[in-house]
Amino acid sequence: MAYSEIKVVAGGLAHIPIIIGVFLFIQKRLQFGGKSALSDTFSKKEAVQTAKKIVSAPPEKAVSAPPKKVVSPSETTSTSKSIAKKPHSDVPINTYKPKAPFLGSVTENYSVLKEGAIGKVQHITFDLSGGDPFLKYVEGQSIGIIPEGEDEKGKPYRPRLYSIASTRHGDNYQGNTVSLCVRQLEYEKDGETIYGVCSTFLCNLSKGDKVKISGPVGKEMLLPEDEDANIIMLATGTGIAPMRAYLRRMFEPTEREKNNWNFKGKAWLFMGAPKTANLLYDDDFEHYKTKYPKNLIYTKAISREQKNSKGGRMYIQDRVLENASEIFKLIEDPKTHIY
Repeated sequence: MAYSEIKVVAGGLAHIPIIIGVFLFIQKRLQFGGKSALSDTFSKKEAVQTAKKIVSAPPEKAVSAPPKKVVSPSETTSTSKSIAKKPHSDVPINTYKPKAPFLGSVTENYSVLKEGAIGKVQHITFDLSGGDPFLKYVEGQSIGIIPEGEDEKGKPYRPRLYSIASTRHGDNYQGNTVSLCVRQLEYEKDGETIYGVCSTFLCNLSKGDKVKISGPVGKEMLLPEDEDANIIMLATGTGIAPMRAYLRRMFEPTEREKNNWNFKGKAWLFMGAPKTANLLYDDDFEHYKTKYPKNLIYTKAISREQKNSKGGRMYIQDRVLENASEIFKLIEDPKTHIY
């Protein structure tokens, strides 16, 4: 089923302000003495404001670099030449650059949709063995994929960034693979069906195919070190990729055995999809919720099958509004992080 270009663009733009809308909903509902409790809380707790990272990036759009850190005088002393270790300084960045990418091999490529779903979404895994240096990554990072072929100017395609859907140990727990969750872009223009260059390249790969990989990149969506942290996640479609990595790290038995990090806080996932068949990794998340009912809340918004309080389609901002009081209490907690 092809989407019109207008629907594709509108759909993408509609997802960008979701997070903003979510907090405006909460802010509107929770007013105290003419001043928003939400804005008051954030102004009093600057540490909380910096800890809560809200990131939104389409799967085929490059992610901009984070802003440079401004160092205050209190962070330096005239009596010491030692330099404090920067946050996440040990996180690997750009081990492989686009001009000298790593050549990974496809180990599996399968659909993550159920019968009756809309579109095409694949779970694709690459073998990273043999890299020198080895391509290490952590949950919340992205890798670049350089599709085969040339653009309209006859130049090699530039890399597209995709959020990593696996933990640092990989789906096989051997620490030598990386996985992506990719939806094939498809729309109509002037009566012609157009397919996304890189998403189509990835979705059509076969086992054993070689792929140019760059990265990893990104330090904006890393999990906190605090095992008692609260993690609120809002995702639609393939935006679930990094959240899948988080949840596997938190709740998969083998992951918990391997990690020197055992999650003890509360995780709350808001997942949006057009149809039930489009809920990605749904069985896994349901299993985690059953096994860890005190640690995981899994809330779904299925737009074409559910109605919001006004009778319109159900989206994740509607689900957040339904749970505004609980969400607000979590936001007040300095240990809460939002993705």
